Amino acid sequence: MALQEKLIDALGSFATKFNSYRYIMAIKSAFITLMPVIIVGAFSVLISNMVLDPKNGLASFQALSFLATLKPITSALNYATLNFLNIGAVFLIGIELGRINGIKSLFPGLLAVICFICVTPTTVEMLVDGQMHVVKDVLLRQFSDTRSLFLGMFIAILSVEIYCWLETRKGLKIKMPDTVPPNVAASFSALIPAIITTTAIATFGFVFHQITGMYLYDAVYQVVQQPLERVVQSLPGILLLMFVAQLFWVIGIHGNQMIKPIREPLLLGAITVNMSAFEQGKEIPNIITMPFWDVYMSIGGSGLTIGLLIAVMIGTKRKEMKEIAKLSIGPGLFNINEPVIFGMPIMLNPILAIPFIITPLVTGSIGYFATVTGFAGKAVVMVPWTTPPLINAWLSTAGSMGAVITQLICIITAVLIYLPFVKIASRRAEQAALQQATNNA
Repeated sequence: MALQEKLIDALGSFATKFNSYRYIMAIKSAFITLMPVIIVGAFSVLISNMVLDPKNGLASFQALSFLATLKPITSALNYATLNFLNIGAVFLIGIELGRINGIKSLFPGLLAVICFICVTPTTVEMLVDGQMHVVKDVLLRQFSDTRSLFLGMFIAILSVEIYCWLETRKGLKIKMPDTVPPNVAASFSALIPAIITTTAIATFGFVFHQITGMYLYDAVYQVVQQPLERVVQSLPGILLLMFVAQLFWVIGIHGNQMIKPIREPLLLGAITVNMSAFEQGKEIPNIITMPFWDVYMSIGGSGLTIGLLIAVMIGTKRKEMKEIAKLSIGPGLFNINEPVIFGMPIMLNPILAIPFIITPLVTGSIGYFATVTGFAGKAVVMVPWTTPPLINAWLSTAGSMGAVITQLICIITAVLIYLPFVKIASRRAEQAALQQATNNA
């Protein structure tokens, strides 16, 4: 018991420190703000391909062929949202980190974007008609979409930290007379720190390129982002990430919030790549994406508690358990399961904690192998996490019935895993009630 308490205290202490780390806070807040942008882009891809596409969509029918003329609208939406996701992330991380450091204006976000572009190559060599041409003053898509997320986060954090530190140096501030409007005075006050910050970041990028022959993008992508993507795109990697999240849930800490700074950039990046490939009619590269997590590993909420609710309804006569299940079914259909986690409870409950941890690992494996074999389609649309089960499987895969069937199999599997543990918990509750009645007598 002492060991269990020590473990819980250690994990709780780690979670508190981790969540209070300002870089983690800034990244989490930025991606929460970006979510509507991602969903807008996702649905533009869905409509573009399932409705407006003249080959595969509703526009392929002669009576609806006029819909194809509307496709540029969704293409523009897709381009403006998904292809500039990294720019938005850099801007928002800059703003959030600036606020944490005491600067309430939007300028840190703008500064972060400027610094990011300073270290990004804007000259491209292109092969046209067998001849190499140098094109200047362009920003390749790989630098504005999710492929540069980690570089963007790094530059945003570095530039804003430098700027905020310089802002505290009184000797670097240009003081204006009191008659000058506050917003104008603030602009002049930020001038020297901004000049130093942008110059330092641009110089850093230049020197790095001169010494290594690589741009910062290449180094960060090859050394950090690509290896992490490979880990998370593997079945063991995603299962490990889920295991960590579930472990925190069991001790009463929001597991998804703990892993979000790692999960969001990688899995959102993966689905963005899939959406772009789907829009362009290319092969879909990634199996494990954010919708994969939601569709196969978080049905009804963390731990696939929709399986627990069904197991309770069919596997026990305990009135209090059934009442909690009834109250939790409504939110559970929208993947909100705090009522069952804290009401049943699962938290600090060794009996129900076991299936709570195991179930998403099993169903994640089922979803992975179903997708690998081609039975279930890969996710190509980012749908809101509150989308009900079966509907989210169908929408996220652009109509793959194999994905819907696989998700249904996952739900049945979850029920079968939870059922014996529900019976054990019910039996324990009956024994405890009987013991209490005996003591009272």
